Amino acid sequence: MPNPCRSSRIVVLTGAGVSAESGLATFRGASGLWENVRPKDLATPEAFAKRPLKVLAFYTARRRALLASAVAPNAAHIALAAFERRFRGEFLLVTQNVDDLHERAGSQKLRHMHGELLRTRCANCGHEFASTADISTADSCPACGRVGRLRPAVVWFGEMPLFMDEISAVLGRCDLFIAIGTSGQVYPAAGFVEIARRVGARTVEINIEKTTASSLFQESVRSPASNAVPIFLERIECDLLRLNG
Repeated sequence: MPNPCRSSRIVVLTGAGVSAESGLATFRGASGLWENVRPKDLATPEAFAKRPLKVLAFYTARRRALLASAVAPNAAHIALAAFERRFRGEFLLVTQNVDDLHERAGSQKLRHMHGELLRTRCANCGHEFASTADISTADSCPACGRVGRLRPAVVWFGEMPLFMDEISAVLGRCDLFIAIGTSGQVYPAAGFVEIARRVGARTVEINIEKTTASSLFQESVRSPASNAVPIFLERIECDLLRLNG
């Protein structure tokens, strides 16, 4: 079995479990955001067209929760950003999370495949811009002037995830794939491990519990991300120093 610490091309996928340790709610499981509501009622273009006030209120609450003073990057976010700065190989961090905690920690080689909560998009013309403000149906688009068409710049059910061509290309040449805090239930991200396996990459899962995709990984670490990620990345760096020293 290839040693993960010999890797020179690394792809990391993070999911809601990483942000949960910073105090943000996950979507699935006990007390998850989807526990008492149906996703199609709040996270689809059709829901926004029929019930814009309800949809915007849901995302307003999430945005305010993200901006709360108590929410900050945890040790996993910080370790990933520090590793990226020091790693001399090819590195890409793909996140399913729509929060900005990776950016706050300093990550730069980052792709938000499900969009970003602190960005706003016009459903009429597609204009997108950074914003921490609440979105109202009375707001007009700064580009086209249409009123009531601004929405969160997140990927809803039925919409195509972002950066898929780039992500697929990098996955297709990686030699280490690490999935952290993700349920393994949502495609296309749930299929990333299979792409990595096909090209012979080492595959590692870091999660607090077994997932539906656990059997596809060569190594599984059962621990909170804030504990396991710094240790695992330090292990990679130590072995690379030995190999290059």
